[in-house]
Amino acid sequence: MSRTRVTVVLSQAPGKHPAKRALEESVVAALLLEPDVEVSVVPNLYDLGPDHTGRLFLGSVKGDMVVLSWLYPRAAFWLLDRDGIKGHFGETKLKPPAEDDEAGDESESDTPVERPEAIGPSGEIPDRHIYTLDLRDSNKHEVYVAEIRRIVSECRERREAKARERAATSAPVLQLGLSLTKPEIVPAAPQQTFNPEALLAPAGRRWYPVIDYSRCTNCLECLDFCLFGVYGVDSLERILVENQDQCKKGCPACSRVCPQQAIIFPEYKSAAIAGAETGAVGGLKIDLSRLFGGDVGDALSSAVQERDRELVNDGREAVGMSVGIPKRQTDKSHGPKDELDKLVDDLDNLGL
Repeated sequence: MSRTRVTVVLSQAPGKHPAKRALEESVVAALLLEPDVEVSVVPNLYDLGPDHTGRLFLGSVKGDMVVLSWLYPRAAFWLLDRDGIKGHFGETKLKPPAEDDEAGDESESDTPVERPEAIGPSGEIPDRHIYTLDLRDSNKHEVYVAEIRRIVSECRERREAKARERAATSAPVLQLGLSLTKPEIVPAAPQQTFNPEALLAPAGRRWYPVIDYSRCTNCLECLDFCLFGVYGVDSLERILVENQDQCKKGCPACSRVCPQQAIIFPEYKSAAIAGAETGAVGGLKIDLSRLFGGDVGDALSSAVQERDRELVNDGREAVGMSVGIPKRQTDKSHGPKDELDKLVDDLDNLGL
């Protein structure tokens, strides 16, 4: 039986940073010598439009896949899911280096928190795993090669276990007097091929939110808060990013008001908004003393200011706290209020 190869895709960093390009080239050169992987390179995942050859290639991959990018693994996985490239989240052994978040006011505890049940991804999830590796985790290409070897071995073991399970449950039962009919062999459809030059065609820079449906509870607070028509709902009333190109470049306001940190802007400077695995009470870190002491660094206050700035840039009027501020306690069963509920109460009491 021939061994199935695992597809490895490297997503290049935007721009031409020499150190990043050198690491990318070293990783690809080493992987070309690996017998059980098939390597391809595409531009920055976040910038790939629906008609870009790199995006079409990613959609054509059927089996297990490893994607290396300059994005947090959670952000890359849900970015792929958004583009219809679905699978089960593959756990990796790589650990990010310890470093301070660039925006300390948004940093959060790494302590795991108990989250409410999420709505989960839509549609059927293929029987395959997608592993997303962050190229910022190490500057040594050997680290990624070793992890990919481990992933390949894990994928092979999983396939072999499933093959044994199928063989055990589908053994043919022969009955006397019956003849076996030779099954019809249906030729496999030819797989579309992509040349390297087409895969690396330049892609324009983009900016839009990505929803992590493993956290999203469909509260629709982003739909109420965003006044630029970015969000909508599908036929099942599930939130989705409907008009991504209407999002205002550099503005992460909707992510700040999401109770579960389910909205990701993969290239934002703050790790919490860019998709790092951080946890927090209610999905936000809020400090009332800073808000009322004149420091506008808190999440909700920053979101309102960012939205007002973009409204004014569009020639519209700023709305401040008067539109789309969540009041989640209204329809909630009686119980302890979280920090965002308390903040809304305090704002109401102050007449803001």
